[in-house]
Amino acid sequence: MGQYDDIINLPHHISPTRPQMPMSDRAAQFSPFAALTGYEDVISETARLTDKKFELNEEALNILNIKFQTLTEKLKNEPDVAFTYFKPDERKDGGAFIEIKGKVKKIDCFERLITMKDGTKLLMDNIIDIEAE
Repeated sequence: MGQYDDIINLPHHISPTRPQMPMSDRAAQFSPFAALTGYEDVISETARLTDKKFELNEEALNILNIKFQTLTEKLKNEPDVAFTYFKPDERKDGGAFIEIKGKVKKIDCFERLITMKDGTKLLMDNIIDIEAE
């Protein structure tokens, strides 16, 4: 004879005064508990890869300066331009190399800033290459 044989076949108790818990709430009480809230976000942020910005050598800087001068001279013709640009990451060291295409609205050599027709602003120091039509 088993330890619970005397109660195993009794009907399930239903309280006459308290409402029964909905099935969705019953399932939720057994869901996993996250003891460290935000821990997964921190781990995924740490694991996210970024590129390091590299410094151009003197020859590459001279070529880039010539391209800047040519672009400044042809600004009135509104050429289509593609910039290879280093965008610094806002949360950690490094960033990403991206390509930005469009028409240049203004070049400010004093602020070292290029403004595109769509309002995008690029720091000249973060431009790695320029391709024009």
